[in-house]
Amino acid sequence: MDYMTSKLSKLEIRIMEALWRGGPLSVREIHERFPERRRPAYTTVQTMVYRLEAKKALRRAKKVGNALIFEALVSREAAHGKHVDDVLALFGGRPLPLMAHLIGAGKLTLEDVREAEKLLRELAKQGGAK
Repeated sequence: MDYMTSKLSKLEIRIMEALWRGGPLSVREIHERFPERRRPAYTTVQTMVYRLEAKKALRRAKKVGNALIFEALVSREAAHGKHVDDVLALFGGRPLPLMAHLIGAGKLTLEDVREAEKLLRELAKQGGAK
């Protein structure tokens, strides 16, 4: 199994966020990055780290004493892109229904649209947008 064929759970994303923000970390350091009030058990974080390793989303970078140090193999952008693609698939691959929902829910602002237009223009200059 690898990351590109499997989706990350909410807890897995939170673990990856710790690595994206903090760089290589031990399981203990990842665990301590969770807010105390909503912190899962240490063994839960450890299990999820090993699952992420099996998915090839992270890897063992080194060992310091008894602690294994893990680092992200998947970028934040790649993970977000995978989830966006999965959501888009729910809308038949068409972005308009998704955008209409975001607008109706007040989650897509005029400023967001302007930024998207700017990105599209830049992509078109590079020959990547239609």
